[in-house]
Amino acid sequence: MWTDGACKGNPGPGGWGAWLRSGDHERELFGGDALTTNNKMELTAVIEALRALRRPCRVRLHVDSTYVMNGVQRWMPNWKRNGWRTADKKPVKNVDLWQALDAELQRHDVTWLWVKGHSGDPGNERADALANRGVDQLGLAR
Repeated sequence: MWTDGACKGNPGPGGWGAWLRSGDHERELFGGDALTTNNKMELTAVIEALRALRRPCRVRLHVDSTYVMNGVQRWMPNWKRNGWRTADKKPVKNVDLWQALDAELQRHDVTWLWVKGHSGDPGNERADALANRGVDQLGLAR
């Protein structure tokens, strides 16, 4: 599974994309939001990709977002322990998305793999193209 988010302006119109592959089966997902941030689209891509799985799965999830990777692997355990507050007691930004991601992570066995964006990784390039389709489908003039 590869996911990516895109934003034309931050905030601005944004899109998310995901490419799921298992053996010979493939699925492309994408969507967008007229006013969003890149971080929201990165999170949404992962959430929607995991939601698309009909049953609990073992997933190799490729992301180019250090925000998502750090959030899941480093920050989320403390946020949960602190009632979804940061170390300095402020509410976690995008808490609704982090909580939705946390719920999906309870269903699946996810191995997180970071890839450098725009570096030629075929899955990442495909997810990026899907995220841009999510922006394009909004039909907003740029």
